[in-house]
Amino acid sequence: MLNRRTLRIKVMQAIYAYRQAEGSDYLLALDQIGEEFAPDLNSMEVQDRKLLEGKKQIATLLFKEWHETGRFDAEEADQEIVGAVNRAIVFYQNLIRKDNKFYGNQMISAVERIYDHYLATLQILEVLVSLVEEEEEKKEKRFTAATGPDVQRFTKNTLVQRLLNSKSYQQHIIRRNISWGSDISAIRAAYKNILKQDEAFLAYLALPQPTPEDDFEVVKHIFKNIIFKEKNLQSLFEEQDLNWVENKAIVKSLVNKTIKVFAEAPADEEPALLDLSANWEEDKAFFEELYDQTLQDDEKYEALIAGSVKNWDVERVAALDKIILKMALCEMHIFRSIPVKVTINEYIEISKLYSTPKSKQFINGVLDKMAQELTTKGDIRKSGRGLIDNK
Repeated sequence: MLNRRTLRIKVMQAIYAYRQAEGSDYLLALDQIGEEFAPDLNSMEVQDRKLLEGKKQIATLLFKEWHETGRFDAEEADQEIVGAVNRAIVFYQNLIRKDNKFYGNQMISAVERIYDHYLATLQILEVLVSLVEEEEEKKEKRFTAATGPDVQRFTKNTLVQRLLNSKSYQQHIIRRNISWGSDISAIRAAYKNILKQDEAFLAYLALPQPTPEDDFEVVKHIFKNIIFKEKNLQSLFEEQDLNWVENKAIVKSLVNKTIKVFAEAPADEEPALLDLSANWEEDKAFFEELYDQTLQDDEKYEALIAGSVKNWDVERVAALDKIILKMALCEMHIFRSIPVKVTINEYIEISKLYSTPKSKQFINGVLDKMAQELTTKGDIRKSGRGLIDNK
């Protein structure tokens, strides 16, 4: 199931994407200044190109000054230049505001899509059943006797029937509009070329009377060794989800737990599909706040990092390392129930997966030092059971 580390990773990716967009927005604002002082080719009057170029350069310098310090000196600049700079500032601020919201929404959608992949993966069983039934209909229309294994037995699999007929499954599929559509061809190919030739599946079909345990084992085998391994299906999943490599483990875990729940539930009970997390609303609030506050308090965390790495130019710190450090500091400050050690360990693990080979030691050293200093000053306060010493 979904865990907090995955959510932290999604926040890190969203902030990194936002920072890249912020750089593009900066260049777009400079382009706007350039356009304001470009010669008007449709004007009947002679254009003073040198004057326009001079104004453009001054406006560009003033905008860069504002971008670095939050203000610019407009006393000696001409009003045309000041107007162009102010318009560029408003344009830039609107762009980054939109990007902030866009990547925040994308972050939430990316997590919620994991649940859609979980449902779509379960739905493959439904597609397989429909392919078997379609095949049987074609056999009935033939004049020659059918040969090969009795694949129709799979449609009577008790676990498959129980899952596909459950209200929970049917309601989730309808509510979230899950459908393979034209992508069914990839499942059809896997069914024809792999599943129908799979030894374990053929052995199951040959059983005189499959037990519920046999039904469970063959479904488990299909997911584990075909659906989550077959190359064409994996390529399809990657096309549908750019983060499939990291999301696959979550989907796989949800699917495995689901078929186990449906296999083990008493006959008089109707199991329900699993939720994305134990408390999705709480988890959603956690990573939304982590994203918003890390960006909102960026300057504060930038200053803290700069003060902590005095022997190292903060500008030379890898962009991803800086984001990881800022997120960790934000988490220490605003989430009072999360122990400092947990926060530090989580971001060290994330740095191992996503940053440079030396990042682990760097992140560990900086965060450990800063946590001690901020705790001593009282800037980091933890509350809750087991958090009294907040170490």
